[in-house]
Amino acid sequence: MSDRRSAIKGLYVVTDTVIQNRFTHEELAGQAARGGARVMQLRDKKPGSGTLFDTAARFVEVCREAGAISIINDRADIALASGADGVHLGQNDLPVDVAREVLGPDKIIGGTASTIEEALRVEQLGADYVGFGHIFETPTKKKEYAPRGTGYLKKLCEAVSIPVVAIGGIDAGNIRQVVDAGADAVAVCRAVCAAENPESAARSLQEAFRT
Repeated sequence: MSDRRSAIKGLYVVTDTVIQNRFTHEELAGQAARGGARVMQLRDKKPGSGTLFDTAARFVEVCREAGAISIINDRADIALASGADGVHLGQNDLPVDVAREVLGPDKIIGGTASTIEEALRVEQLGADYVGFGHIFETPTKKKEYAPRGTGYLKKLCEAVSIPVVAIGGIDAGNIRQVVDAGADAVAVCRAVCAAENPESAARSLQEAFRT
């Protein structure tokens, strides 16, 4: 349990081939890992299961070679089949406790929350970490609620005992605010994937996280 949770630390990169099409998921994972990112999440809602599995298998191999944690968004079945280290589940995905039955005791399971109440529920169901956001305004993923901000993030970090991964509009200019609020990890998508040089962008963010 502690090993799974302690793995969620530092820069967490969500790969995306919608906001950019220069690089594949596995290419982005490789570049981000070289830049120092410790956790990678494959997020792709477009392909069917077969295509997604093929992509996930390549993604997992790249992460494994780089010594990075591989997480699959939404799909516990794909995470299991591809040999990924874990899965990240949204509020409308498979419940955390059910995913644990599917994946077994050793896989990392993260759950999404946008309120303290949701975060506590995710923790109660047995998640290894909670992904919380959005912290700042972001064009990457539209939300029906206002940015939560770092003040609310601080309260949430104090309310739960599992690692908190902050996400949403985080970049080199505001990452320190998020870390200072108590986040254990910082998830970014656009700040790395859409950067001119993803490896360099990841390195700058990871250095800012550790400073």
